[in-house]
Amino acid sequence: MTGKRHSVRVTILNEDYTLRSETPPEHARAVAHYLDQAIREVMNSGAVVESNRAAILAALRITAELFEARETNQQLSAAMRSLSAELKPLLPPGKRGEPVA
Repeated sequence: MTGKRHSVRVTILNEDYTLRSETPPEHARAVAHYLDQAIREVMNSGAVVESNRAAILAALRITAELFEARETNQQLSAAMRSLSAELKPLLPPGKRGEPVA
């Protein structure tokens, strides 16, 4: 089952786009603003002038951020599982998540 789809107008590099998404409009605007800022930072660095090249470089930067966040999330999940395994024997039998005989 899908949620309600929203239409929201966003501006990226002074161009308007209409996005249709199940995410709330505020989220779509925040994502578009983040992308717009990332592209502008690349363009303002002086390394790239063309907006399409700046968009690709900004997308690469954002993708690198995503990969780093995923890796951090995996590390945190592993640490939580390890901590849970260490604490489980210290809990009373009824609290260990095991069937009680």
